Amino acid sequence: MKAIPDIAISIRQPWTWAVIHAAKDIENRGWRRPNPGLNFRGEVAIHAAQGMTQAEFVAAAAFVQAIGVSCPPAAELLRGGIIGVATVTDVVSSHPSPWWMGPRGLVLADARPVEFIPCRGALGFFKWQRDDEAIAPKPARWMMPKPVAPVLQEAFL
Repeated sequence: MKAIPDIAISIRQPWTWAVIHAAKDIENRGWRRPNPGLNFRGEVAIHAAQGMTQAEFVAAAAFVQAIGVSCPPAAELLRGGIIGVATVTDVVSSHPSPWWMGPRGLVLADARPVEFIPCRGALGFFKWQRDDEAIAPKPARWMMPKPVAPVLQEAFL
């Protein structure tokens, strides 16, 4: 098994899942010069941020669906730790990828999953450290499947 880089970037779900499992080859950022992240190239650990609102999930899942990818349910998405590794090959201001939204994009390649490692995230590229006390958040109520109303037996008589 290859080593996991000690530098990570935090991405909110379900975009993190898409990087690792759906060939999302661009990570869009609003960064401007002189942000040092614009100069980064190489392998990076992919951190799934703890936060994910219902509105973010619904919009991202709809976008993913529109380009032909089926997103897992919100409650199944890992959050609050390292879930994979990818290589940043370039930083661009435009790109033909369907994942491109700009204004800057980290071009990603060779994404692969790793076993979940709990850790705290940070903005930009950061040096991560395993933190078993950084417990992954439980799914919010909106993430849980809706209960099916019980069918009355009389309806079948």
